[in-house]
Parts: sequence; C-alpha cells; structure tokens
Amino acid sequence: MAPHELKTALSSGLLSFPLTDFDSQLQFDPRGYAARLEWLMPYGATVLFAAGGTGEFFSLEPGEYAGVIKTAAETCKGRVPIVGGAGGGTTLAIKYAQEAERNGAQGVLLLPHYLTEATQDGLVQHVDAVCKSVKIGVIVYNRGATRLTATSLLKLAERCPNLIGFKDGLGDIERIVSIRQQLGERFVYIGGMPTHEVYAQAYKALGVPTYSSAVFNFVPRTAIEFYNAYQSGDTITTGRLLDEFFLPYLAIRNKGEGYAVSIVKAGATIVGKTAGPVRPPICDLKPQEVDELAALIRKLGAQ
Repeated sequence: MAPHELKTALSSGLLSFPLTDFDSQLQFDPRGYAARLEWLMPYGATVLFAAGGTGEFFSLEPGEYAGVIKTAAETCKGRVPIVGGAGGGTTLAIKYAQEAERNGAQGVLLLPHYLTEATQDGLVQHVDAVCKSVKIGVIVYNRGATRLTATSLLKLAERCPNLIGFKDGLGDIERIVSIRQQLGERFVYIGGMPTHEVYAQAYKALGVPTYSSAVFNFVPRTAIEFYNAYQSGDTITTGRLLDEFFLPYLAIRNKGEGYAVSIVKAGATIVGKTAGPVRPPICDLKPQEVDELAALIRKLGAQ
C-alpha cells in the first residue's frame, strides 16, 4: 500500500488498536492474537494499529514485536491495513519501523520517544530519520514528550513525502488549530486522546474528524454505534452513550495510573475475549474495579 493509499484509508471510518495477547506467563500468544483480529475485523474498523499504545508496545522486546506485526499483517492481509507502532530513541525507532515494514505493515505510527524532553530541532531530526528509513507511510503521534509545532511539521512535510498523518493525544487546542490551519490537507488528522469518544465532537470542530477507539477491543458494536452516530450528527445517540457508558467508564479508568490500558484488557476478559494480563509496570484493575466494569457492560448490554 502506497503512503497516499494509506492516507485515504485513514481519512474515514473508525480506527482502533488491538490489544496484544499474553499468556499466564506474560509471553506473547500469537494464536490468541490472530483469533482476536479475526473477531474484530468484521465489525468494520478501517485501519488497525498493531503494537500501539493499547497494544503495550512499550513492554515488547524486539523479537516479540516482529511476531506481533507479522501475525497482524498475515491475519488481516487483503482485508484491513495494519499500521505498526514504533518508538523510543531514534536508532531504536528506526529499527522498529523497518521491522514493521519488513513484516508486512502498511504504515508506521511513530509513538513518543517517552522519557526525555527534546527541542523542536531534535524532534524534527528524529521524525525525519524514521521517515527516511522506510518507504511506507508514517503517522506521527503528538503525546507525552513529543510536542511538535506547526512550524516543525511544515519542515517535515517538505522533507518527508511519506509522512502522511498527524495524531494528537495532547488536547492542546491552540496547537491543533495552528497545525490544521497551516498544514491543511497535507496530513490526515487523527484524534488520539485516551477514550477519544469523549473528545470526538470537540476535535471534529477543530478539523480532526477521525479517531482511534480503545473500547472497540471489547464493545465493538457500541464503538461503531457511537462512531456512526457521531458521523451522522445524531447527538441523541452520542449523548445517550456518553451518559450510559463512556462517562461511567472514565470514572473507573481514572482510579489508577496506566488504567487506560488495564481497563481495556479487563473489558476483553469480561466479554470472553481475554488477552491475558498487562505487563508490569502497568497493573491490572483491582477485583472491585473489575466488578464495576462488568456491571457497566451488563447494563450496556453490548459485546
């Protein structure tokens, strides 16, 4: 898939990032992961991000990473494009990006480098190096220590033809408006806030119409129902789902650090599609919190 074709695929429809399956010993479970992808694909996500944030990219070692991308690419081949996460320092991010390309991914989501802050010049050099290391399309994720400005993205847009997308997880409205106004249609713009459904209407007004959904991992029908209502302007349905599900869900998620991933894995287990536990340093939900989530899902009546 050429970068411009991936850009088109990312421009409409619901996006999601499947959980990575681990067994009871916290080892990657490729058969379980393939089965998960087979279950999720018919629900209609237009692009899936393998080994992304909710896929616990940060906990995978390089050999496992290759297995995750290869399993996703082979399972979804010809049906749903796969974008592989890549992150860390520049040298490591390049290796991950190249491994994603080698194992059949159609694109790369460049995740934050995580620990240290960086100047805009440093971030531009980092993104530029990763883009030039592969031929497939790259989407940059503004989150954590990665806080690219419109000026930096303009430089990158000129240097890197395969930089096709910008995903935002900062919620900085002034920055988003500046980027959207100055870059125009050069990029596809993706909402990437945790539980983005809560932010979807606001981001749409900013010119960011598509987003990735974490809850698609365990209540895919509800995730698609919300997205379709959002796209059609059905505020009655989106309002009902926010009240009945998403806001109570946030109340549980906000009880612990790292729960944006943990709660998704708990939800998958509750609906009979377990992906195993999360890996440290993230912790699983406490039993009482799991019970609260289970009650919420039962009340919703969706799987």
